[in-house]
Amino acid sequence: MTEYVFDNKEAETEQRFGALEALFDPVSQRHLEPYVQPGSHCLEVGGGSGSIALWMSERVGERGRVVVTDINTRFLDGIAGPNIEVRQHDIASDPLEKAAFDVAHTRLVLLHIPERKRALERMIAAVKPGGWLVLQEFDADSMRADPEIVPSEHLLKTLAVMWELMAARGVNLRFGRELYPLLSSLGLRDVEAEGHVSVWRGASAGARLLRANFDQLHDAIISSGKLTEQEFAEDIARLDDPSITWPSPIMWTAHGRKP
Repeated sequence: MTEYVFDNKEAETEQRFGALEALFDPVSQRHLEPYVQPGSHCLEVGGGSGSIALWMSERVGERGRVVVTDINTRFLDGIAGPNIEVRQHDIASDPLEKAAFDVAHTRLVLLHIPERKRALERMIAAVKPGGWLVLQEFDADSMRADPEIVPSEHLLKTLAVMWELMAARGVNLRFGRELYPLLSSLGLRDVEAEGHVSVWRGASAGARLLRANFDQLHDAIISSGKLTEQEFAEDIARLDDPSITWPSPIMWTAHGRKP
């Protein structure tokens, strides 16, 4: 079974999911609206807290169907309904039914999977001919904080060390930027991509997301020898300071149609 850097068995998961919903659900919904219609059959891979699956369920209605998957379904088990199936599933290794869905979506899953291309091919095979794939992944490396450009910006040492640890564990921190050429190379049609970036400040949902990630990886960050407990504590304090800002990672959304 695939191991994720941010295992959702940990205590910080609820805070992370809540922050991700606040930050990116409106972005996801805007990109999915053209494809998630009454009667649609939808696949949501790595459903997390289930917020997008529930939104899909309302849009597709009683004639539609939503299959939402995750390696650990503890945050999904309470959302099952007449048109929602919750499925424990590893997209890197477990099979999916072929040509069964009008639209397949995932957010911030594939960048964590070393076998990401194979997982993507599995998702494409699950989509009906003429159906759509909508992928959303971070590029965390192309827009780093730079106080020489914006004085209020602060490049957190903890964030830099966390990125190094994630990359060492096989996370592709720039995968979002690769989506457009990858979908084109896999034979999808009408491929388009769009990047979303915003300013995060202390005491915001973006700061809460960073805090959850820092706390979950605290031991690994300190044991790396690249950061002291004092430096970690100083960065945690900065996350509560609304005068400090950071550019968010770029959330790339790419969509393409299966021939």
